[in-house]
Amino acid sequence: MLNKGVTLRGLEVFESLAATGSVAQTAEFTGLSQPAISQQLRNLEKALGTDLVDHGRRPMQLTPAGRGFLARTEVVLSELRRAQSELTVMDLAHLSTLSIGLIDDFDNDLTPRLVTILADSLTKCRFKLITAPSREISEAMAARQLHIAVAASTGELRAGVVEYPLVVDPFILVAPKGAVVNPGDIMSDLRDVALLRYSREQLISQQIEAHLARENLVFEERFEIGSHLALMAMVARNIGWAVTTPLGFMRAGRFHDDIDAFSLPFQPFSRTISLFAGADWADQVPRDMAQTMRTLVQSQMITPAISRLPWLAGQLKVIAP
Repeated sequence: MLNKGVTLRGLEVFESLAATGSVAQTAEFTGLSQPAISQQLRNLEKALGTDLVDHGRRPMQLTPAGRGFLARTEVVLSELRRAQSELTVMDLAHLSTLSIGLIDDFDNDLTPRLVTILADSLTKCRFKLITAPSREISEAMAARQLHIAVAASTGELRAGVVEYPLVVDPFILVAPKGAVVNPGDIMSDLRDVALLRYSREQLISQQIEAHLARENLVFEERFEIGSHLALMAMVARNIGWAVTTPLGFMRAGRFHDDIDAFSLPFQPFSRTISLFAGADWADQVPRDMAQTMRTLVQSQMITPAISRLPWLAGQLKVIAP
């Protein structure tokens, strides 16, 4: 039996504090007040009989005992979130056919997990899943080639389609490791470094270019890259910098050691990733699927992203139904 004071909420607070080092950011991320965050940590430390963080340092840093306990905590919470996501999808055995399109940002972490969950429920179903950029997913949905799609939202209302917002994915700046010496003046450090653009036909490119135009920001047009991983590789090789999103950044894990990520040095903006379903599918199935997606995005993508980039807390987040 767990000691009194070791609660699921306390473990979640501790995990977030370890990632952010900040009571304020943890409060924003968890939705609790700052006093409640501090009380949760005190209760947990009292129950364990040891300090998990060095309370005299800002940002907070873990004690040796805290580092050891964090490793166990992350495993426990990961398993609980996985179990929750598996229980969220209700029985889909009544379906005879189901076709889904998923944004390719999910390829590394979320899509494999979702497919295995669905496969357990779709026992007598003809099932098709494709992954592609948002524009292609949206076109397939408009052509009624898909029952359900997960892609970046354009913000436009579509006849015959119901939208379920899933996650806010803020745009960020990525640059070659060490290229930015002064984070307070990023654009000066990148003055002589090329902007690497996504190819113009991609929705993410259109969203970025529209925002740069709104901000009256003009950069030389030299590189236009259709592959996200190729673009990240070019950043890692010191060829240029780019505007992307945390979900895109996390997808490029092989390049993380050679890339620095920053919040935008100009007006922030974000995209929304949503689940879309045909109006004739606007029943419990897409709602259950949306909730499963939110749970998986939180555990498989958002939590690891905030652990690596704590300043994303409160910006990269699931949208409650």
